[in-house]
Amino acid sequence: MSTSLETKVVDFVRQVVGAMGLSLEANVERSADGVRVNLEGEGGNTLLVRRAEPLQALQHLIDTIFRDEMETDGRVLLDCMGFRRDKDLELRQMAKFLVDKAKTTGVEQQIGPLNAYERRIVHLVVNEDPAVASESIGDAAQKTVIISKRRT
Repeated sequence: MSTSLETKVVDFVRQVVGAMGLSLEANVERSADGVRVNLEGEGGNTLLVRRAEPLQALQHLIDTIFRDEMETDGRVLLDCMGFRRDKDLELRQMAKFLVDKAKTTGVEQQIGPLNAYERRIVHLVVNEDPAVASESIGDAAQKTVIISKRRT
């Protein structure tokens, strides 16, 4: 991701949380997948109420406003006080559990409804094991992922 886009996103996030009356510091981490902007500080819990709906709304704004620039530069993930990182870890662990269960029982396992970001995490975990496969079903933004044993 270009430093120009990174700067624009961080400035935008700072302006929004400042307008909300929150004093949060934005820390940037770079990875192969893109950039993670983690907000820390007093009032961070404001973004985490109602299962982090305000955080998700701010993520949606970032995705919408910077969509054209992100297509070439990679993705931006907004986090607050490590909330998303912890949820991602929990989702990975659940996906691994369901992969093992699908392999041992032969019965399809379902997880969801999940948004596109969460489905990507599950599909990546499933792809690590060649004995299982996954697919998303549903016709809305929130879909269910089916994990099943591959037929030999």
